Amino acid sequence: MTGSTLIQAIGANHPTFGAYAPVEEALWGIAQYPLGAHYVGQDVTFAVYSKNATRILLEIYSSATGTDAMYDYWLQKNPQDNIWRAKIAGLPAGTFYAFRCWGPNWEYQEGWQRGNSHVGFHQDVDDQGNRFNPNKVLFDPYARELSHDKETPAMLAAGEHGGMYATGFADYKGVVSREYDTGRWVPKGIVLPRDTTSFGTKPRISPEKAIIYEAHVRGLTQHPSASNLQQLLKGYEGFEQVADVPEHLRGTYAGAAYMAKYLKALGFTTIELLPVHETDNDANPSDRPGGNYWGYMTYGYFAPDRRYAYDKSPGGPTREFKQMVKAFHDEGLEVYLDVVYNHTGEGGNWGNIDVTGFVSFGGFDAPEYYQMTDSHYLVDGATGCGNQLNFSNQVTQNLVLDSLTYWLEEMGVDGFRFDLAPVLGRTPNEYERENWHEQRRFLQEHSLLHDIRDLGDKHHAEMIAEAWDIWGYEVGNFPPGWGEWNGRYRDAIRRFLKGDGNTYSFIERVNGDYHNFNDQGGPHRSINFIVAHDGFTLMDLVSYNHKNNLVPWPFGPSDGGNDSNDSWDSFGNHALRRQRLRNFWTIQFFSRGIPMTVWGDEFGRTQNGNNNPYNIDSVATWNNYTMIATNAPNRVSTGYPERYHDNFGAGENTDNLNPLFVFAAYVARLRSQHRALKQRTYGDFVMDAGNNVTYLFKKEDGTTDLGHGDRCVWLRIDGSAVGDHDFLVLINMYSEAVQYCVPMSDRHHWVRLIDTAAWAEYHHNCWKVTEGDVIEQRYQVWPFSIVVLEELPNAAK
Repeated sequence: MTGSTLIQAIGANHPTFGAYAPVEEALWGIAQYPLGAHYVGQDVTFAVYSKNATRILLEIYSSATGTDAMYDYWLQKNPQDNIWRAKIAGLPAGTFYAFRCWGPNWEYQEGWQRGNSHVGFHQDVDDQGNRFNPNKVLFDPYARELSHDKETPAMLAAGEHGGMYATGFADYKGVVSREYDTGRWVPKGIVLPRDTTSFGTKPRISPEKAIIYEAHVRGLTQHPSASNLQQLLKGYEGFEQVADVPEHLRGTYAGAAYMAKYLKALGFTTIELLPVHETDNDANPSDRPGGNYWGYMTYGYFAPDRRYAYDKSPGGPTREFKQMVKAFHDEGLEVYLDVVYNHTGEGGNWGNIDVTGFVSFGGFDAPEYYQMTDSHYLVDGATGCGNQLNFSNQVTQNLVLDSLTYWLEEMGVDGFRFDLAPVLGRTPNEYERENWHEQRRFLQEHSLLHDIRDLGDKHHAEMIAEAWDIWGYEVGNFPPGWGEWNGRYRDAIRRFLKGDGNTYSFIERVNGDYHNFNDQGGPHRSINFIVAHDGFTLMDLVSYNHKNNLVPWPFGPSDGGNDSNDSWDSFGNHALRRQRLRNFWTIQFFSRGIPMTVWGDEFGRTQNGNNNPYNIDSVATWNNYTMIATNAPNRVSTGYPERYHDNFGAGENTDNLNPLFVFAAYVARLRSQHRALKQRTYGDFVMDAGNNVTYLFKKEDGTTDLGHGDRCVWLRIDGSAVGDHDFLVLINMYSEAVQYCVPMSDRHHWVRLIDTAAWAEYHHNCWKVTEGDVIEQRYQVWPFSIVVLEELPNAAK
């Protein structure tokens, strides 16, 4: 059979094709239509990859749910590229489509029909790992938008649930699972013309100048306070242009667009969004834990998540996302995406080798997409998420590169952070399937890693790895040109700033982690984070000795979470906690490398100690901007009986501003204003020489070399070598006040910019360079505090 319909073949009522007729059917088997669904004039081409399928049926639906297919067409395979294709006339924009696949384990036979059929079945998985099942309708891996999630509130209300997608011999509503037809409920691809919405002009910020703000689209503006920003930001210099987010746009791409001016005023250059590719979150509860709020279970690598769009009409999420990107570009900010190519949201085996719940990739060709054991269980040892993609195969490599290219060229994105990125650097087919030592091997020379890097170079985009997974820790081992989240930086800074005396690892990381990044292109390839979405907030890092994940709703409970956090509750002392918050902000923004912070850290957002709130969509994981307009941010209302833990206390300032917010904006702006703090190269060991910035570390006397266990560090940053000013950073993590030497010069003097100690909180612990005190010879630095001085020429005195 070629283009004739399956419905006709089994004798069901079927109208004529009419306007939706096959076009150039004789050429489908040799055509080169691109993967996905694309308009060519008034016609639409369809193309999907499967090496091992024996038949693929394209189905056209009149609605996303509740009905069987209206039309269907047999695709034809081009044996040169294993892509199945068709071309159909006259399909309107917004048409819903999906596929059914047959293969060696479930062959097509004439007696098969929709509606819970077993005809043609041999086995759920064969000796090659094939798992074809024509009763389980599949959406296009290259769909530009998806109609809905696997589970939706409407689906649950109708008495259905995700168990319908299971294969195997279990029972689903009185039907053997493998025979239950999912066509009426499975997500569908949507046929869309190429969108022409402008994403603005890309800023193309040089990577060493980046200051990254990690955020969740929904968490950024879902809280009602986002609609009162103008009032809450009164009294803060530079935030006058920030507008209120309209109530109906909160939690959406359109709402996030309003925050571009906020981040610009705060001093950031880049927003890095947690995953926005389509994931299964439509049914996330709003009154209890559940679902996957973070979104690290991707289904559609080309489709913006429809839940985050105010405009949910076909094409609406795409337009709205691009409009959001334009809003950031118009303010000179870049947009990075957190992407999850190491595994898909299809999950793994459901407790039995026969049972999976494929809705796309694995249903088209499980052996081509996924890594498997000898017995054809799906491997997830590196990801812990049910499966992991097999990057020995070209189809998975092309999927990544095509998806990245789409988001760069069509959606306007400026960079990516790759979740569990070492998976992309492994070649499972090169070794015996269960030789786990070899399977764990990471290959820096993997062609996909180099292709991604080259794609970034072509588009002036940043490619950043989360350079570890369950199988390995590869920080510093990605190919030159990649950026990497630097977990070593996180650990060293956390430990030193709680007094551990890990002096050498501390100064190594502050100096840009030379031994791991000098061959990666420079210190700007180290993404210096202290906290991220998956862990404590910065407020919680200084407030808890252990995770507190069983806290009641709306803060939990959550399972999992790291037990080793290098956190410290600061003796329960509010003033010390606030002081330590300022210490972290200061060190992070004066370190070589690229600082990255988490949404809400600028004003003290707390999750009440939950360090793994992946399943919490509530005030715990939303920015509550009410915290900005008070010196006691954790005392504002949650709207629930369970309040924020009062981790912050109340600042000593009398202006009722949030002292941390003032300080965070100060250090971010300070970094952006100084070339010395944004370097692509490491320094030498000579001050005021060469064309580089030396970081000179000494004891508190400014001359003696540091030793292991020293908790007092004198750091001079040689900015004058590049036409900037020198900085003196005096770091005291000792339990008593310490006198630091301040070098004297006939031509220069030192001005105090920062003192993180509690005594200076009345002035927000920071001063404009024109207002700071001149410091001569010596300066006393209080316990667990940091001082920053700037050297100015005497003429400016």
